[in-house]
Amino acid sequence: MASRGPVIFAMLVALVLFDGGLAARHLLDTAPPPALPTIPTLPSLPKPTALPPVPTLPTTLPQPTLPTTLPSLPNLPTSLPPLPAGLPTIPLPTSFPSIPTTIPTTFPSIPFLSPPPSN
Repeated sequence: MASRGPVIFAMLVALVLFDGGLAARHLLDTAPPPALPTIPTLPSLPKPTALPPVPTLPTTLPQPTLPTTLPSLPNLPTSLPPLPAGLPTIPLPTSFPSIPTTIPTTFPSIPFLSPPPSN
């Protein structure tokens, strides 16, 4: 990385040699900027007309009729039926494969992704 010393030195020299009074005098001697163009006025929107009155709601609404008796639910069995005989048993593993404790540092090459051999 390059040293920042010369950059800081160049900034300090530019700051010391900067004559702010001359720059201000130059700004006072120049003509004022031209006037900005006027923005056209927006046309006024038409006055809103009176809205029709909101319709009134009836004071009494019809009441729904509810059923007085509930339908009966079907009876559910309390026990499950027996399983059919002759189902195969699923073998359960008795030991699990070991987990490697080291990570390999080289990986096998894949022929499709490897470059062709040089002649």
